[in-house]
Amino acid sequence: MAAQLRAEYADESEDLESSSNIVKFAVVKKTEPDHAQRAGLASFEEAMLPHLDAAHNLARWLLRNEQDAQDVVQEAYLRAFKSFSGFHGSNGRAWLLTIVRNTSYTLLKKNRAVDLTTTFDEESHAVGHESVTPARILEHAEDAELIKNAMDELPAEFREILILRHQESLSYNEIGEMLKIPIGTVMSRLARARGKLKEYLAARISQEK
Repeated sequence: MAAQLRAEYADESEDLESSSNIVKFAVVKKTEPDHAQRAGLASFEEAMLPHLDAAHNLARWLLRNEQDAQDVVQEAYLRAFKSFSGFHGSNGRAWLLTIVRNTSYTLLKKNRAVDLTTTFDEESHAVGHESVTPARILEHAEDAELIKNAMDELPAEFREILILRHQESLSYNEIGEMLKIPIGTVMSRLARARGKLKEYLAARISQEK
């Protein structure tokens, strides 16, 4: 599953180094910063810029739009920078991803995105595909376009938990803290997300017969 979810969009060619420069430009004031500001910025960059890939990845999968993802990442880094003085934890990635997630959902709600509550189409993806074996699904595991389409079919809550667990390798505890849900809910939601993803893959593969 981890290998499946590491498939990126087929047309992904964004140079994240340039995104880093954008973030850096966004958080630096136009006026020349004093020593304390420079020290704070250096500390922030050291702690948070290594997680830029993860932030962009989560935003892209949640929003399903590259430009929106870039905008959200920049906004999230600005928010993180403003709040950085209050960050005293050791897990900077989970802290940053929480901000990215919240910023992404704010945009989704603003745009009245339907996938916040949309349920998976049980009939079209679960009925009549019992003959598709796990082996056949695994044969298509490296099909980037198929995985992208499968992920895009899922509600946002399923997309995010799959990404957080299988791409970013966050623990159940970390995911629970991020989403503000019990560990048991993390496990059940992850199981449901995996099941729905497999149902979609089975449905698409059966159409190839």
